Amino acid sequence: MTENETNVSETIRYTADVVALTPGGDVLLIERSWPPFEGAWALPGGHVDAGEAPHVAAARELAEETGVHVSVGNLHQIGVWDQPGRDPRGRYVTFAYVVIVPDGTPSIAGDDARTARWWPVDNLPEQLAFDHADIISAAVIPTP
Repeated sequence: MTENETNVSETIRYTADVVALTPGGDVLLIERSWPPFEGAWALPGGHVDAGEAPHVAAARELAEETGVHVSVGNLHQIGVWDQPGRDPRGRYVTFAYVVIVPDGTPSIAGDDARTARWWPVDNLPEQLAFDHADIISAAVIPTP
């Protein structure tokens, strides 16, 4: 190693996010009650626990934050978001999933959410937390 090189290791944390959609075109968002992005709207999601599969974490976080329970078999992975800088707390890699739930599915805020609310996918809040607008776009308009 030369004097200009450094031996830097990076802690990577894994999360799972869920794009819950209705056939009528609504998406479920939470208002964050913690930094970063406190007060901003975001997808339900959170940390993958030790020994937990990402799709299991996604279903758990959706239930904890919104009261919406889905079978892990109904979750479909839409991608992995791992760009450096996507989270101001450090390096976070998220596994994103989509699930279709019936129109009128009730939601109630819990855990890390101030509010849980259905939004028309074509009329979302102006600013979403993290890169969640990109994740929603990937779920709504899948790439070929």
